[in-house]
Amino acid sequence: MAGRRARTGRGWDASPPRTGDANTPPPPRRGRRGRAEEPDTEATPAPPRDEAEVAREICLRQLAVRPRTRAELAGALAKRGISEEIAEQVLDRYDEVGIVDDAAFARAWVSSRHTGRGLARRALANELRQRGVDGEVAGEALDEIDEETEAETARALVDRKLRTARGEPDAVFRRLVGMLARKGYPAGVAIRAVKDALAAQSAEAAEFAEHIDADALADAENDLDQTTRPLD
Repeated sequence: MAGRRARTGRGWDASPPRTGDANTPPPPRRGRRGRAEEPDTEATPAPPRDEAEVAREICLRQLAVRPRTRAELAGALAKRGISEEIAEQVLDRYDEVGIVDDAAFARAWVSSRHTGRGLARRALANELRQRGVDGEVAGEALDEIDEETEAETARALVDRKLRTARGEPDAVFRRLVGMLARKGYPAGVAIRAVKDALAAQSAEAAEFAEHIDADALADAENDLDQTTRPLD
């Protein structure tokens, strides 16, 4: 009986390939769970972004929150390390297309803050200055509020506060004058508004109001303001 012929090649008894064979790839490495690990590849670094593009994105994110002045946007760009040259280029372009308009910002700010918060011209001028609005531009926006409008707003604020005010007339008087002063109203406007409102409230308040010399108190308040105002 002839012996069995030896099977060769890729049969069941074929010898495993030698790992040192140059034509045989090495087996993949296995992780802790037996999964084959991908070969390491170096990550390709992202190309550096254009500085002007970054500056535009910063501005648009700022403007998405609320309108901004040119000075506010310039400050935001500086904090993010944008060069002054690129910042000027981007902001000049935004000026050209009307995305940044300090005059429009000032008008909207004055209208909103005077109507919504009852702020007077002096307080509004301070807020616009803090936001970098030019003095002339701010002045044009503040011209929308004349003395009559300011006095009417002050009286409306006092009338609203008097509905819930408690205490003796003199204490109420001081609180209401202080409230108007914090909102930027001149002493004369504040004192007259409170005096007139108290006179119309009750007989007791009217009697107290009769003894208030608005002009004298206003002069005293103005003198005090001048002596305590810090030097520029």
